[in-house]
Amino acid sequence: MAVTADPAATDDQDARVRRERWLDGLGDAARGARRLAVACTVAGGWLLLPQAWAIAVLLDAVLARGRGLDGTLPLFLLLGGCLATRAVLAWRAGIAAGDLAEGVRQELRRCAWAALHARGPRWLRRQRSGALAELVLSHAEAAGDYHAGYRLARAEVAWVPPVLLLALPIPIAADLVPGLLLLFAAPLLPVSMALVGWGAESASRAQLAELARMGGHFADRLRGLGLIRLYGRGEAELAGIAAAAEGLRERSMRVLRIAFLSSAVLEFFASLSVAIVALYFGLGYLGMLPLELAPDLRTGLFCLLLAPDFFAPMRRLGTHYHDRAAALAAAAEVEDVLGRLPGVAAPAHAPEPAPEPPATGARPAPLLRVHALALAPEPGAAPLFEGLEFELQPGERLALAGPSGCGKSLLLEAIAGWVAPLEGSIAIAGGVRCGHAGQRPWLFQDSLAGNLRLAAAQDAGELHAAAEAAQVLRFARQLPRGLDTPVGERGYGLSGGEARRVALARALLRRLDEPTAFLDPG
Repeated sequence: MAVTADPAATDDQDARVRRERWLDGLGDAARGARRLAVACTVAGGWLLLPQAWAIAVLLDAVLARGRGLDGTLPLFLLLGGCLATRAVLAWRAGIAAGDLAEGVRQELRRCAWAALHARGPRWLRRQRSGALAELVLSHAEAAGDYHAGYRLARAEVAWVPPVLLLALPIPIAADLVPGLLLLFAAPLLPVSMALVGWGAESASRAQLAELARMGGHFADRLRGLGLIRLYGRGEAELAGIAAAAEGLRERSMRVLRIAFLSSAVLEFFASLSVAIVALYFGLGYLGMLPLELAPDLRTGLFCLLLAPDFFAPMRRLGTHYHDRAAALAAAAEVEDVLGRLPGVAAPAHAPEPAPEPPATGARPAPLLRVHALALAPEPGAAPLFEGLEFELQPGERLALAGPSGCGKSLLLEAIAGWVAPLEGSIAIAGGVRCGHAGQRPWLFQDSLAGNLRLAAAQDAGELHAAAEAAQVLRFARQLPRGLDTPVGERGYGLSGGEARRVALARALLRRLDEPTAFLDPG
């Protein structure tokens, strides 16, 4: 009987590996902080050996041998030095971990912003702004916690417990039982974490998806707050927001329940293992075990002091294991929203047509040439027009006229580079830059001048020149404070035509070296 793997399970595993590699790659932006945090954490763990040995020798000298504190000054100095050094290393590791988390968050936000920018305005119009905002908020936080929490704890587990385990049988060369007890108990912890982690990732992804939906829902209601109040739908919308918040609370509690379950399992196995080691030494001291070489009090104290520290890194890894689940869920949400993980190469597209060489005749080369153009509003949709051809010479103006929905805005967006042609080509002369001012510009709650300065850090002269060219000053002079007059969100207080003039001035400031170039004096 042939046994075949489940393709869905294989795909899920491949996707999980791909997302974890992407998360790991985000840490390269803060490689120095990551190395410093790991080095300080591991060094602090290794210092547990001399610290435990100093404590065990001191207690043995005072309690078992009755020597008092005479001649123990070197041990006190060793113990104090270990404690002080570990405190400094922990402090420095905390700072480096914070720098690492912030570097990862900044890198994810940079990658997400580049991916959103590459998608273009047409794609952004079809998305919920609240859901997109979560990409750089909660998702970035999850990625930072993954590196500063889970990755750091994983490095500590890889380097500290093995060294402690190898050090246990050193004082008692003929007795390997304490080390073997811890060695057999150690695999129970990662196995339990893996079993719990499967459910934690699913719960974390549901929580992040609900958070994104709630963010989009809340942002949409804020955007339409005026209409909601106008039609008396305030109470109904408040009830909807309360229901969304209740759904988020339930999913958050599921994640916390799994996290607490994971911690409880780890604490149980760790405590049980330490208790077995303590029981072994206690029975040995009472002579109830057939031991040829009975360990002294110093050796027993040394092993008992190291046993809890052997499991401490694993406890911390279990505490931060849900950070991994949350980060993988965040990576899955990023991949679902953007179609791919930002920073991963996208499939190659057809190269853009090169600009045609300038004409050698009497007429100068056109600034814009459209040849046999066919455009569709969406991939797979029927084209709005086909075989469109025209040229735009220097000094010429071209008006696009037609009924609503015929494709005027689509053509302008294609010239701006936002839409790929189905057929034909759009050639723009070298050195020519295009600016686009849409029909529904977005103006923020700020002054007119503040909205214009969003384009670039221009001085007052250039700002007034662009405002004059776009005829913004024509209506701004009639306002109480001119260009310093505040406007509301989305241009509240301005007419549609005035808002479009502000957007045109902003495009001039953004795109043109000289705002008044190529414009008539009138």
